[in-house]
Order: sequence, then C-alpha cells, then structure tokens
Amino acid sequence: MKNTLFVLVAGIFLSASTCENTDAEFINIRGFVFGSTYNIVYENHKKITQTQDDMKKNVEKLLLDFSTSASSYRTPSLMSRINDNEDLKIDAYIEELYNISVMISEMSGGVFDITVGPLVRAWGFDADGHRSFSEEKLDSLLDLVGMDKVKLVDGKFVKSNPNVVLDFNAIAKGFSVDLVARYFNELGINNYLIEIGGELRVKGTRNGNLWRIGIDKPIDSNVTKGSAGLQAIMNMTNKSMANSGDYRRFYIEDGVKYSHTIDPRTGYPVKNRLLSVTAFADECAIADGIATVLMVLGHEKAIEFLNNHPEFSAYMVFSDLNGEFETWMSESLREYIEE
Repeated sequence: MKNTLFVLVAGIFLSASTCENTDAEFINIRGFVFGSTYNIVYENHKKITQTQDDMKKNVEKLLLDFSTSASSYRTPSLMSRINDNEDLKIDAYIEELYNISVMISEMSGGVFDITVGPLVRAWGFDADGHRSFSEEKLDSLLDLVGMDKVKLVDGKFVKSNPNVVLDFNAIAKGFSVDLVARYFNELGINNYLIEIGGELRVKGTRNGNLWRIGIDKPIDSNVTKGSAGLQAIMNMTNKSMANSGDYRRFYIEDGVKYSHTIDPRTGYPVKNRLLSVTAFADECAIADGIATVLMVLGHEKAIEFLNNHPEFSAYMVFSDLNGEFETWMSESLREYIEE
C-alpha cells in the first residue's frame, strides 16, 4: 500500500505564503489521476508562457498518455494488450519501466518482481478482492512468477508461459512523478514539488526554504489532519520520496494477519514487524521500488540492504516485541528529519 503523505508545504504553508512579500510566485495545481490525487507546486517566472490552466491540462495529458501506455488496469492500454498476448512492440514508457524493474530486481536478489500479479490476485489483494489461494495452487502460481520468465527481444516481450503477466504498479506512480519533473525541467522550472498518489519529488526550494514533507503515523485509524497525525517531518530538496506500509491493507483469517505485500520468492504475504517505510532516491520510480523492497525484507534485512546501497536512504517505523513503535533512519537523514 502507498500511504498518504501529508504535504506540509502545500497543505499549511501555501496559504500562509500568500501573505509573504517575496518576488517569487508559486502556483498550485491539484486534481485526480490513477484513482488518486495529485498535488503540484511550482515557481512561476517570466519564461513560462503556459497559464495555470494550460499547465494543468498539459500535466494531465502527459499522465493520461502514460496511463494509456503502461497501465495494467486501463483497458485497452498497450500493456494490457501485451498481457493478453497480442503481438505488439512496447513503447519508450514500458521499456524504461522494464529496465528500472530489472535493475531493482537484480540489486534486491529477486525481492522486487513485476510478475507477482498472479499471487497478489490469488491472495485477494487485487481490485476484485476475491481470495483463491490454496496450498495446492502454490507451485503452479510460482511457475508464473519470476523476472526470468520474461525477456525483451527486438522490442517485444517474450514470455516463458503465456499466462505470465507484467504489472508495473509498484513503480508506476513514482515514474509518473518523474515524467512531470522532466517536463518542468524542460520548461526551466527550478523550484517545484510534485506529488502523485503519495509519491513525491522536489527540486530547489520555496523562497530559499527546504520543502517540508510530513510522514503519517502508521496507525490504521489515522485520519488526523495537521501535524498531530504525523510521525515525522522531512526537510528536503533535489530528492524523491516514496512510502509503503501494510498497516491499512490486510485481512485477518483464523487469527492470522495477512499483509498485502507478497514475497515473490515464497509466494506468501510477508510477515515482519515493519509497519511503514519511506524511501529516498534521486528518481521517484526508484524510490518507489526500493520502498517495496524494504517492506518485503523487514527492518533488520532492510538496514543491511541500505548499508550495501548508500545511494538510497530510508525512514522506517516498526513495532517492538511489545507492540510499541520504534523508528530507524539512515544517518544521511538525521539533519533533515524532525520526529
């Protein structure tokens, strides 16, 4: 699950900043996309010819084009047609998503896997919500899972089994953030915040101040507005951030809690004490994927992974043996995070 990030700069400070006597004008555009919301703040300047309405239309057109290409749920999208085994070549969006997925899978030892869809559906964590998993089906399901089950050859996916499906949902929102960031960079916008469905990327500052981003407390009933519902506040610039957690999406059967995060190596939902992960990387798609990896690994193995990959950092909330919250953060974050 991708948990909601409370964007302090857009939610609280934006309204207050209208009273500031500064030369910089920041514009906020909001809307709905991918079944979720987006929130964008950017610095306006004379070189930008687009009006606020034009910018909103251009951003939404960009996101629609991406969804029409890579969504596994939008019908008909190019990716859904490929999953249905139509003989089609992929486009640049899907190629980049696939290459990012291969990279994250390799560095994580197979923890990240875009073919895990059949297991997600069998456990009842897809949109249908119908559980069909049984021990007898496990081997046949695992036969459909694994990055080695698909290859990219001459612009087309070659699958070892026609029932293998690819799902880029674990990095798609992060990738969409990167797409908007690229568009803003091309326009020469040097100060912005882009948040789509809880995944986020910032560049520059707001009037010389770092962007302040809130991280929710990992509590199922957390609907608190403002800082009272926050676990921490991150002050950041020139970085991407993605969050993953299992405390809101799970079910309990016969006294056992089943997490929605599936370990593709075993076929079972993960069982660990990690409640929430906020991962940081340069690219939002990569932060998105790394958050999933850390969630599967659990906090102890996640720390080992981060020690081996200092290019990433994370803030984690986990429960101790008594059920109390504990936190861990990468050393590189300490000067920027307020708990």
